[in-house]
Amino acid sequence: MSSLTITTRDAATGPVLEVTGDLDHYTAPGMRAALDGLAIAAGQLLVVDLTGLEFCDSSGIGALLSVRSLVGERGGTMALAAVPANTARIMRIIGLDQVFTIHPDAATATASAAR
Repeated sequence: MSSLTITTRDAATGPVLEVTGDLDHYTAPGMRAALDGLAIAAGQLLVVDLTGLEFCDSSGIGALLSVRSLVGERGGTMALAAVPANTARIMRIIGLDQVFTIHPDAATATASAAR
């Protein structure tokens, strides 16, 4: 089991959360907590960069959905970037690829939003 590390950086379109490690039953509350101290203004895009994601279970997917909901309540939007193949497969099977905007990397996500 790996721990979860979430690093925040700013982009012109809004914050980027870089997620590293396991997003599971034990660490999912940390994903939700990362949003608590994050200022997201109406119209901003939150990019969740999953380049370093090693494992994601149903609790992790639930946390991503919760974050998406919270961002929407604040008037922002959310996109996922660099979703690992195994997680992307699960998202496709359960239809979340139709719920989340997914980009190949964070740079593409922020560039798309800047247009």
